[in-house]
Amino acid sequence: MRKVNSQKLTATLISSIGLIGLSGIAIEMFRAQDNLAIAQNTTQATSPILLKYQIIVNSDRDGDIQSDRELTLREAVAIANGSLTLERLSDTERSQVKPLVNQQGSQIGFNLPSDRTKILLSKALPDISSPYLTIDGTTQAGYDSQSSFAQELAIPQPIVEISPADGVEIFRGLTIVADGVTIKGLSIYGFNAIESVPTTTPSADIFISHQAPPPDTTQQQQPAKFSPFYDSNRPPQGVILEANWLGITPTGKMPKQPSSFGVYLFNSTDTLIRRNRIAYHEGSGIVTSVKAIGTQILENAITSNGFDGLPHGIYLEGEIANLSIKGNILCANDGSGVYLFKPKGAIAIENNRILFNDRSTNYAAIYLMGNDHRVTNNQIRNQRGAGVAIAAYPKSDRNLIRKNTFTALKGLSIDLISQRHVNTRDFMTGDGINRPRDSHFRRVDTANGAINAPTFLATTFPMFSTNKVNIDGNADPDTEVDIYRVAGKVDPNLPYGSLSEYLTTVKTDANGKFAVSLNNLQVGDTISAIATDPQYGTSEPAFNARIVNPDLSAPTNENADTTIPACTTPPQIVQTPPPPETIVLSVPRQIHFALDRDAISPTSAKILDRIAEVLKQYPTIMITLEGHTDPRASDAYNRELGFRRSRAVRNYLMRQGIASERMTVRSLGETQRASQGNQATDYARDRRVEIEFTDVRDVEIRFENQESDLQLENK
Repeated sequence: MRKVNSQKLTATLISSIGLIGLSGIAIEMFRAQDNLAIAQNTTQATSPILLKYQIIVNSDRDGDIQSDRELTLREAVAIANGSLTLERLSDTERSQVKPLVNQQGSQIGFNLPSDRTKILLSKALPDISSPYLTIDGTTQAGYDSQSSFAQELAIPQPIVEISPADGVEIFRGLTIVADGVTIKGLSIYGFNAIESVPTTTPSADIFISHQAPPPDTTQQQQPAKFSPFYDSNRPPQGVILEANWLGITPTGKMPKQPSSFGVYLFNSTDTLIRRNRIAYHEGSGIVTSVKAIGTQILENAITSNGFDGLPHGIYLEGEIANLSIKGNILCANDGSGVYLFKPKGAIAIENNRILFNDRSTNYAAIYLMGNDHRVTNNQIRNQRGAGVAIAAYPKSDRNLIRKNTFTALKGLSIDLISQRHVNTRDFMTGDGINRPRDSHFRRVDTANGAINAPTFLATTFPMFSTNKVNIDGNADPDTEVDIYRVAGKVDPNLPYGSLSEYLTTVKTDANGKFAVSLNNLQVGDTISAIATDPQYGTSEPAFNARIVNPDLSAPTNENADTTIPACTTPPQIVQTPPPPETIVLSVPRQIHFALDRDAISPTSAKILDRIAEVLKQYPTIMITLEGHTDPRASDAYNRELGFRRSRAVRNYLMRQGIASERMTVRSLGETQRASQGNQATDYARDRRVEIEFTDVRDVEIRFENQESDLQLENK
């Protein structure tokens, strides 16, 4: 029987039940506990007083603790936890351990041979239960703290890497159950949920929770009678995760076995997640569940996550009061950059670059539920959904969305969802333009109290010889109206555009009127506006208006978005010169699959290798992967099968070094067959992924309709 990833099953369950979140599932899972489970969570043995040591790991080996000439990471953690005494070590091992004085906690450093810096685990490491322990990969010889993989963020490349040994499946990398633990300068990847592990709390590279997390669901009894957490289940405080690469190898490649999640904050307070590179996870890069109060997520690169599960860069629920997301790059994740689901408490999202997310769906760049969130000064662009979508169910009010820049969005920059719209799509990207509020009841059935979008008094405003433009309009009384320039190509079929550049703020009077003179506009510019009322929050955008000459003639803003997708800029920029003449490429446009399968055959792999070489040679080419099926199943099943096939192609190309932000995943299911026959060959042609190529330069692409990898079903 094929093994089933329990994280994938969780993600499938979430998508099928819609409004039930991870923490809601977790609470229901762990609410019913028998007397043994209660005792496990309420009775804590008195912890011994731990001595503090400087411990140097000089072996990349792993296995059972034993007295020999090398000190392993497993032994170092056990020494710090107090479960391994120095008397059990050899003299050579004891020489790697020195007592520390006037230090809060023990420190684990590394002195590994230069050719043996990969620690391959044979089984899960012990939980880290030593308060204020530091595990510091930056101590390894050769670590360069001044380097970085990108110009935008200072995140050096780690040297010490921790992953499961080949053929070994391990549930978690590091599990932290103590206060003040610091994990620094490590590469941790390859930790995944598997069928043979009982259903407990989730898998992750780094998992943070109280000591002795809730028991296996196999020991629970119904009906549920007890809360899942008790007074003794105190969450770890002040954990620091800094300068780690999670889910990604030190070379920057996608590992053969991706991790389920990056950082999973199951139960924690005041965790600091700073300057980490978090990539290539099947689920989200950072997830909160029951409690993550005071978490600071600062200056991380959270990219290419969620390609086979919970699709968002950061997924937040549970108690998350005072959580801050600041200065991060959130790019090329399969869903939203940040997604909030029924949270308790307000958060701040500011000064982030949120771009090229939504690789396989139509999620908003930021999706909010709840009240009093602040989204300010973010750069949000290249999203197939809205920029910021705010749910109405549960009720979400007083969310302030100000001074952000939006570019190249398919949806509204800010979308306030109505309770009348509760389809799956509405809970992903928003429901489009709201009509003006026509009754008091709209205050309670629409996000942010149905605050009205501003309306300009004209669709065009003339520029006079003084280079000033007088703009006036209406909004809700006593609100602040932010005026924006709408940059890029404006779709003539849409009355709105992306709020690309903040210009100024003007306050409405008691009757809702506003007026302002601007001298930083040009003829041909398009403008829009949003209104903010502290009692209700920020509105959707106003319909566009244009700046024109007094004779009402003006050029249309036709600057198309030709941005080449890239999450980060390498330290040394390699300029791609424009081609001297038109380049003609000849590439295959599809690969094929076996009946009811999404596995890539060896023949198909060779075809994809050809495509990968073309994509490497021409970095301006972007592709869309469209999954197709034959017609012999339900529409819903075939749509999901098409997604599995297109994701399989995307994942294969990612492993060949193609950046995920250059690839978009779609499924057309059985809706566009390759042929209309009902023979085995016809069905084999239907089972395919077609590849659409686009290029911002002058490259002509000729497609090869190849069938060398057709897979006929067995009779």
